[in-house]
Amino acid sequence: MPNEMSIADAGASPAQPVIRTIAVADLKDVLARGFADFMLKPSHLIFLVVIYPVVVLFLARLTAGYEILPLLFPLIAGFTLIGPAVAIGLYELSRRREDGLDTSWGHAFDVLRSPSIGAIAALSAVLMAIFVAWLGAAMVIYDMTFGSAPQASIAEFARQVFTTTSGWTLIIVGCGVGFLFAVVSFTISVVSFPLLLDRDVGAVTAVQTSIRAVLANPKPMAAWGLVVAGTLLIGALPFFVGLAVVLPVLGHATWHLYRKLVER
Repeated sequence: MPNEMSIADAGASPAQPVIRTIAVADLKDVLARGFADFMLKPSHLIFLVVIYPVVVLFLARLTAGYEILPLLFPLIAGFTLIGPAVAIGLYELSRRREDGLDTSWGHAFDVLRSPSIGAIAALSAVLMAIFVAWLGAAMVIYDMTFGSAPQASIAEFARQVFTTTSGWTLIIVGCGVGFLFAVVSFTISVVSFPLLLDRDVGAVTAVQTSIRAVLANPKPMAAWGLVVAGTLLIGALPFFVGLAVVLPVLGHATWHLYRKLVER
């Protein structure tokens, strides 16, 4: 069970949301609550409608040439960067269920009428900028290790990545740089979006609160980051179909993580 207040918040300003400390074991309850929200309001079909057009467009572009092939993994990994903004409608449904309110799908768009919509839009733009910067960095790393020549085939690309020195350099450097992007995005957004939906505190306070929550709970938040990355990877493996369940469950669970981290 979470403690009432972290030592770091003992002298916090009343204007600042109070951060609780939690344990890694609390994440099990967070996931269970997120799954319960998903089962009450299954959204896998909606996510399939969103995911598969993107997949089809990517594959269509791939058949016209393999220039875009090096972006496949960075695009999948990019879900972790923009996920908090994409899932904000799910936060709203979890909030409404928590308060005993109607959870019809139309209420997922109530966020558009939120007093914090300006701050939410601004923070979403920041995450999108981080996502675009990550894709640019990934292409620079690829060009530095393999050059700018297009790949001859998917099989040849996989062979070069996993059986050559350049390929392992790409994997190690790419994962290292991607980790830094993920840490920045995760730290500023994991609490800030649910907080903005819950209270009109402004983007700066929301980001500061998110950072304080991560710093006050380094082990649980690191574990949560691993859970998010791992489940997204597993969900993406069977031709992305698993993401239709993974994404909404993680979205609902993030709301409950926020409830454990931030004092009401």
